[in-house]
Amino acid sequence: MTQYIIYFNQTWVGDHSEEWFASRGPLANAVVDEIKAAGAYVFAAGVDEDMSGAYSADATSGTLVVTDGPVPVDEARIGGLTIIDVADDETAKMWGGKIAEACGWPQEVRRVY
Repeated sequence: MTQYIIYFNQTWVGDHSEEWFASRGPLANAVVDEIKAAGAYVFAAGVDEDMSGAYSADATSGTLVVTDGPVPVDEARIGGLTIIDVADDETAKMWGGKIAEACGWPQEVRRVY
C-alpha cells in the first residue's frame, strides 16, 4: 500500500455564503466516512484559517529562525488535507475526485514518501 495526501490550497476555495459552506461539510464528512469504511483512512483535517496562530521555521541561512506567522513569500495556504493508504494511483485519484466533488473546489493528490 502507498500513502497519498489529498489537499487543497485555500485560494482555490473561492467566495461562497456561509450556507453554501455549511452544505458542503456533511458531503465531505460522508466521503471521509466512506474512506474509513474502505480501510484507506489515515488522517483528515481542516487547517485553521487564523494565520495569527501560524509559525514558520527557516534554516536556509544556516541558522534556524522560528518566527510567529506564516512563511511570507508565498500566498498559498493549505486549507485542509486527507492522508489515505491505498494500493495504487487510480484509487488515490478516485478518492481525490470524491473529495473534490464533496467540497466543491479542486484537490491535489500526491504520493507521500
